[in-house]
Amino acid sequence: MASTKKADLGPLVGAVDQGTSSTRFLVFNSKTAELLSHHQVEIKQEFPREGWVEQDPKEILQSVYECIEKTCEKLGQLNIDISNIKAIGVSNQRETTVVWDKLTGEPLYNAVAAPVSPGTSVPVAVVSSGSSVPAAGTSSVWLDLRTQSTVENLSKRIPGNNNFVKSKTGLPLSTYFSAVKLRWLLDNVRKVQKAVEENRALFGTIDSWLIWSLTGGVNGGVHCTDVTNASRTMLFNIHSLEWDKELCEFFGIPMEILPNVRSSSEIYGLMKAGALEGVPISGCLGDQSAALVGQMCFQDGQAKNTYGTGCFLLCNTGHKCVFSEHGLLTTVAYKLGRDKPVYYALEGSVAIAGAVIRWLRDNLGIIKTSEEIEKLAKEVGTSYGCYFVPAFSGLYAPYWEPSARGIICGLTQFTNKCHIAFAALEAVCFQTREILDAMNRDCGIPLSHLQVDGGMTSNKILMQLQADILYIPVVKPSMPETTALGAAMAAGAAEGVGVWSLEPEDLSAVTMERFEPQINAEESEIRYSTWKKAVMKSMGWVTTQSPESGIP
Repeated sequence: MASTKKADLGPLVGAVDQGTSSTRFLVFNSKTAELLSHHQVEIKQEFPREGWVEQDPKEILQSVYECIEKTCEKLGQLNIDISNIKAIGVSNQRETTVVWDKLTGEPLYNAVAAPVSPGTSVPVAVVSSGSSVPAAGTSSVWLDLRTQSTVENLSKRIPGNNNFVKSKTGLPLSTYFSAVKLRWLLDNVRKVQKAVEENRALFGTIDSWLIWSLTGGVNGGVHCTDVTNASRTMLFNIHSLEWDKELCEFFGIPMEILPNVRSSSEIYGLMKAGALEGVPISGCLGDQSAALVGQMCFQDGQAKNTYGTGCFLLCNTGHKCVFSEHGLLTTVAYKLGRDKPVYYALEGSVAIAGAVIRWLRDNLGIIKTSEEIEKLAKEVGTSYGCYFVPAFSGLYAPYWEPSARGIICGLTQFTNKCHIAFAALEAVCFQTREILDAMNRDCGIPLSHLQVDGGMTSNKILMQLQADILYIPVVKPSMPETTALGAAMAAGAAEGVGVWSLEPEDLSAVTMERFEPQINAEESEIRYSTWKKAVMKSMGWVTTQSPESGIP
């Protein structure tokens, strides 16, 4: 019986899903998209100074090996033959920056992260970096703020009438993206400077570090990235799909340390160690692009929202770059094959989504677990006119207002913690609507529905509120692992692997849960306009003349 079970499954595809707080390895059936097994390992973030966020690249790599081995053990216990795993895809936290020594394979510094949310300006208090730096051997994560002064110096060099950085990259000059973090490393870390001078340094985002290491490292490791990750470095021309000489000169980045840019779906190299030695790594997508693919948003105008600590909303704009007039980013969505066309997306993010729930739990103590918020909100079924604007570090898209701070308004003697809990969930939905409205104005195509994923989507009240506030249906796949699924699809579809068809007629029908609006359009609009009134009241709290008291 065991042997028939093995034969029935057909080809399998693995996916590495490397995020800011954990690494996971998941294995899918390529014919049904069913998740067969997975393993997760938490990883540490280091905060050597206020506003600095780092991770150890070696710990990240070790966690990938551990997840692969443990998942293979679990498959063995399920009597599933791991020789059926025909390909591996990689999905990763974007922008996080690693520089390593190609002769020793050792990282030259920690991975440096990007700030809380991408934007034209990062509205947060910043501790400027001094001359001393933490010990070498770590990586720079996407949340990091040390590069604010680097950004200020660079922005002075951009002519007011010709923002060539934005027109070539689709991105505003910000501490969020890799080029600025790489510039900081070149300016501040002697080990990095020396390795560049001696032609020993390689740069990459997390995908590049992992693929280079997994395909052999110092023994012939492949130094590459894909178009989606490259498009978040600020060094990549999203029109020509190449590293841009002018941008590299502007940031002072030597082009020889950059990885080769490949499509998101092709064989980059083979695994050189571990239980899956010899299996091709053939898919690579930044996490938000991977979720777009996993949600099968292959049509122009389809959009997905991922609800996590923040929210990331991506809308497929097809073969054309749409440049936003409303503070959104233009980015590469995917390129699923060497000879396949590139697709672009508009991206908007909500800085504070799941983070507002954690704030109610950790700072106010009105809930003990994040799950409890649904119970509290359900007790009242309304915010009773209470509105919560969680602008803890300013307002991001579409306002870009650093002077704003969080407010809870519309309080009465009747208001209790349940109403505040409800208002916090509504805040996530109102912020999503603001991004969606900006997208609709930029694209000129109103969305007919919103596809959703991420941890918070298990909260049914949140999902219903989102449908009511957007006044369009919200659609959630029953299999929540859309990011890993996207990486697996790209890997399985690669030329030379060919075990996963991306033709519309072959894509497995995914079971969806659908939330329809349950209030009338007029009520939806009244609530939204009251939210906007609350947002206006949150602005102008902090001025440069009067710094917030209590900042160390």
